[in-house]
Amino acid sequence: MKRYMSVWFRHLAADRLALRYPGLGQQVFVLVAPERGRMIIRSVSKAAGQLGMLPGTVLADARAVYPDLLFYDDDTSQDKLLRSLAIWCYRFTPITGIDGADGLILDISGCAHLWGGEEAYFEQIVSRLQAGGYHVRAAIADTMAAAWAVARYGTTHPVLSSGSQAEVLRPLPPEALRLELPVVDRLRKLGLTQVGLFMDMPPSVLRRRFGQSLLDRLGKALGRIPETLVPVAPPEPYLERLPCMEPIKTAHGIEVAIQKLLEIICLRLQQEEKGLRKARLTCYRTDGQQQCVEIGTNTPVRNLTHLFRLFELKIESIEPDLGIELFVLEAPVVEGLTTQQERLWDLDTGDKKDAVMKLLDRLESRIGSSAIHRYLPEEHHWPERSIRSATDVHETTTVAWPEHQMRPVSLLGAPVRIEVSVPIPDYPPMLFIHKSKIHKVVKADGPERIEREWWIEKGLQRDYYQVEDEEGGRYWLFRSGHYGEHKPEWYIHGYFA
Repeated sequence: MKRYMSVWFRHLAADRLALRYPGLGQQVFVLVAPERGRMIIRSVSKAAGQLGMLPGTVLADARAVYPDLLFYDDDTSQDKLLRSLAIWCYRFTPITGIDGADGLILDISGCAHLWGGEEAYFEQIVSRLQAGGYHVRAAIADTMAAAWAVARYGTTHPVLSSGSQAEVLRPLPPEALRLELPVVDRLRKLGLTQVGLFMDMPPSVLRRRFGQSLLDRLGKALGRIPETLVPVAPPEPYLERLPCMEPIKTAHGIEVAIQKLLEIICLRLQQEEKGLRKARLTCYRTDGQQQCVEIGTNTPVRNLTHLFRLFELKIESIEPDLGIELFVLEAPVVEGLTTQQERLWDLDTGDKKDAVMKLLDRLESRIGSSAIHRYLPEEHHWPERSIRSATDVHETTTVAWPEHQMRPVSLLGAPVRIEVSVPIPDYPPMLFIHKSKIHKVVKADGPERIEREWWIEKGLQRDYYQVEDEEGGRYWLFRSGHYGEHKPEWYIHGYFA
């Protein structure tokens, strides 16, 4: 017997924004998007929903009733969030799918007994999603359509007993069958405001008055017509294979194989901003035997050199015998690892503090104290004023570094004038001349407009570009002013690592 669970995220987009900005958790706010020259509410928070606000309402009408209503632009990446939630549900069932724009459907056949029954299974999933900050409703039934209907419109117990979907559907409104709006309007005009009022009518009558879609929807809900679940593909495992043209018998050959596999794994980890916590190398010998070694790390790592050194310590335990014909490297445990630099100045422990002080002493003795600088962020968006020099190693600030903005590692004290060649206005340069050297630009990103802080000084705005030349050097360039008003000037303001 098939069993399905439908999960409805009642305020998915609003919940996602509240998770990103915790201060919005109890606020009345909505997400809006333009439509036909008007701003339409696309999603509402739980607090806004309790006040009667509904998706599809014109923002101006809602603000006429609630002038202090907060509103934000809707985010179109909701499908990515649903996909990640579907993948998260793989811990409960091997078959999960996305159901519309705000729901999931789970094939739970044969899974619930592992949690002590459907009641405990249902409670485990719902409670964990709610603990994660999502407002959800769910239901379990024999069919996907019945589970969908009860999750959104049901007032009875959400875990339906097998074969009871017909009785549970009777008091529900026709919208519970996911019918088209014109069909629902015709049903309501005839007084058929509940599914039970037309469920037992002859099919020929329903088809003639409301079309085949009503019969199809009703048949799927009652289990008379099969409904297909399109599962979300599980994430691709972190696994790489390296077959050998000739069997590898030497330690040097094993080292080369490990390096090649680590290069591929680390490149993918970098692209996905992850780091491995555990890696396993399996060597398949020509005699059918396997040699396996594992490494583990205390924190997520994707540094090729460090990982190779860990494997290098275990190469001597690998017995190639007549030769290894296949190497397989797998990373079964990975975690998030952003590209943000580690903070050197978190001197929480005495050992770390002493180590930093000793390092600074050695650097000063070698290159001089004037070559060592430490900077702290300031509450300014104009680059020259966004940082200040710290006078002491222990000096702190309450201002956080702007992690969402790409800034060069080395920012020049004052911008340096450069000559550029630009194909058309408002485009990044094709090449620029700095210190009598021509740099041909192969990649560019921008512009990022930075306006002057008018309350401090007046002047032209800047359009910044991140560019990379053919030698791999990355620079922070900006254009001061617009083309057309006067001839704008170009400057270099920093270097990326």
